[in-house]
Amino acid sequence: MRCDTLWHNAQLITLDTADGGLGEVRDGAIAACDGRIVHAGPLSSLPAGLEVANRIDCGGRWISPGLIDCHTHLVYAGNRANEFEQRLQGVSYADIAKAGGGIVSTVRATRAADDDALIAATLPRLDAMLAEGVTTIEIKSGYGLTLDDELKQLRVARHLGELRAVEVAPTFLGAHAVPPGAEAQAYIDQVCTQMIPAVAAQGLAEAVDVFCEHIAFSLAQAEQVFTAAKAYGLQVKIHAEQLSNQHGAALAARFGALSADHIEHLDDDGIAAMAAAGTVAVLLPGAFYFTRDTLVPPIAALRAAGVPLALATDSNPGTSPLTSPLLAMNMAATLFRMTVTECIAGFTREAARALGRFDRVGRLRAGLDCNLAIWDIDAPADLVYRIGFNPLHARVWRGQ
Repeated sequence: MRCDTLWHNAQLITLDTADGGLGEVRDGAIAACDGRIVHAGPLSSLPAGLEVANRIDCGGRWISPGLIDCHTHLVYAGNRANEFEQRLQGVSYADIAKAGGGIVSTVRATRAADDDALIAATLPRLDAMLAEGVTTIEIKSGYGLTLDDELKQLRVARHLGELRAVEVAPTFLGAHAVPPGAEAQAYIDQVCTQMIPAVAAQGLAEAVDVFCEHIAFSLAQAEQVFTAAKAYGLQVKIHAEQLSNQHGAALAARFGALSADHIEHLDDDGIAAMAAAGTVAVLLPGAFYFTRDTLVPPIAALRAAGVPLALATDSNPGTSPLTSPLLAMNMAATLFRMTVTECIAGFTREAARALGRFDRVGRLRAGLDCNLAIWDIDAPADLVYRIGFNPLHARVWRGQ
């Protein structure tokens, strides 16, 4: 057997265990051929007669799977720091929205930007994530709210994966908000009869998302979106139970959704439905922190029911201007009381589940893509414990 590269003198966080643990290997090695892992485990168990083209001594450093950010709104134009300052001075979000701020301001700026302008605005945010070991990232549309502008966002998301060594999972979120001057049901009809068919025809998205909330779209409208998405062979996911319990997570589970995201107001029925369907809970501590929320997601109940727990930055201009998965891990531990293992798994193995990529990324296992993050740390807990510190030594994407 041959391999292109062998990383040795390393300690591994494989995430490939039957008990859901970190899968630590103290004297480990990883071998890759043609961008895929052919060995991940103890150095002593390397295949006999392995022909190695390139050997890299890791100096005892730790290697984890490349990080996966499974919920972002990374592609947008404009800046809402002024609104943040206004809120600190006591101006309500409602008053800001009435004055033309909020999501409407981001929609306006995104519509005005062409592809090149959106790429230029987004690349610094993406580069910040890659610098912390991200190798796979989901990017949603949702700031266009017209067919042409939603397609533009998805087109840019796809192109980012050509400009950088990263895998982009694009998601169509046309049902993000009601456009200014529109009526919710008429707009949802347009999403289902015009936008989803166009997105599917152009192959611009893998999944369809919807914001099911009293300030966005109803349960019945979310079901309409899911039905249309499934008719065109697209996966579904949902923004659910962030501000109130609309029972969106249970609906999403009934449609076999990849994930239900936010879920602070999730009830027991929703948890049971997610557990039965294998729908992943994507927890977003950045938004929880930034909006100063006080209702913690039902972590203990989700854990007890066996619902997979993923984490993400929710990077967006309004409620989570966060581009650090490492900080998101610390927030999840401090605000949600998640364990070190859950935090690291949340940005690797479980995030891969949330993107329908469990059989390709998120673990160190033979046959999976060779996406690695090599860390200058003493122990895995350092990835969650440190604040404002980036210990990434090297990032490997598909063996390079």
